[in-house]
This record gives sequence, C-alpha cells and structure tokens, in this order.
Amino acid sequence: MSKILSNKDNLQVIYDDNHIIVVNKRAGDIVQGDKTGDKPLSDVVKGFIADKYNKPGKVYLGTVHRLDRPTTGLVIFSKTSKALPRLNKLFVSKEISKTYWALVKNKPEKEADTLIHWLKKNPKNNKSTAYIKEIPESKKAILHYKTIKKLDNYYLLEVNLETGRHHQIRAQLSSIGSPIKGDLKYGFGRSNKDASISLHARNIKFIHPVSQDNLNITAPLPKDPIWDACL
Repeated sequence: MSKILSNKDNLQVIYDDNHIIVVNKRAGDIVQGDKTGDKPLSDVVKGFIADKYNKPGKVYLGTVHRLDRPTTGLVIFSKTSKALPRLNKLFVSKEISKTYWALVKNKPEKEADTLIHWLKKNPKNNKSTAYIKEIPESKKAILHYKTIKKLDNYYLLEVNLETGRHHQIRAQLSSIGSPIKGDLKYGFGRSNKDASISLHARNIKFIHPVSQDNLNITAPLPKDPIWDACL
C-alpha cells in the first residue's frame, strides 16, 4: 500500500521524485483544462511543486494520460522533459500496468472474463457505444475483469485494460449488463451523491523511465462506506 506523501489543498500526492509525480485524483477533477474553464488538476500539481521546491519561475509539468472527470485514482505527471517522452513510450508499448476497481450492482454472468468489443465514440454526447462486431470508425477494445468481492448490494470487480479507449471500462461493463455504480450515462439507475462514478484507478506498475526502479503504486480508496467495505 502506497503512503500519502502530502494531502495539502485536497491534493493527495502518492509518489514524488525528480522526474515523476503521481497523485490520487478526486471525483470531479479534470486532469487538463477544457471548455468548462474549471481549474485543472495539472495546475494544482504545478502549484504544489512550486511551493514544495520553492520554484520562483514557471513549473514544467507534462500530462502523460487522463482519467474521466467522475472517476478517481492514480494519475501520473512528468516533472521533466526528459521523462515525458519515455513515459509516453511506456504507455504506447503497454509497459505500464494499470489496475482499476469498479463497483457494479448487477453480477456479471462470469466470475472472470475477457471482453472484446469495438467502440465507437459519439462526440455529440461524449459517449462510446460497444459493438460485438467491427463497424466503420470503431476501435477494438479489450479488457480483463474478475470479481474479487461480493458486498451486500454490489460486486467489486478488478479490471485490467489491454487497450485504452474512450470510456472503455464504462462502455464495456455496461454492454454486459453491469454498469458502474453512479454512471447514469452508461445505464446505472441513479447517481452517486457526489456525482462520481464508482470506478477507481487503483494500482500502477512500471519501470521508472530514468532510474529504472520498479514502481508499484497503489491509491487509497475514496472515503465512502461502500468503498470501505471493499477492504
């Protein structure tokens, strides 16, 4: 279990060195700026770095990947221009292992399975639809899941992605009749009180692109009775 190195200004820093910083994103945070104009997580992280290291000038920060706004969990940022292309290469070559936890109410038909779909994104409603066969402009999506715990009213699934498509986990789990708790867009019956969805980027494993150390980083779960019951 990774420790929280800092929890200043609602920013949970899980890992921090000269080249990389990893934070535990809250539901509602956007990783990068968008048309909403809301302050992005990247700016919050820059502020943290400036304060911690007394940087008077502009702070460099490279965005390596993103999480959907209503999801929580680990986000990696690059602190140097040396590390950024190397991290990008690790993602492209699938040398970064990411594990997600998802809460669903409807038990999947199989305890564990590999899901293969073709996803097509509709930019008008920012939603992806999963098809069992390839259609024009669709992209192949593969994930592996297993049921790791049964709660009173929900099932906890562990999900590993083989591809990284738009809303992939949300769309694929919904397509098998197990939409994620709180995910109205993909068929769950009601929203979570904080407008989150119960999808958490739980763990990442990769070789540090500069030091070559093996990193195994785990994000604490959101503060919530149902998430608490998962431990």
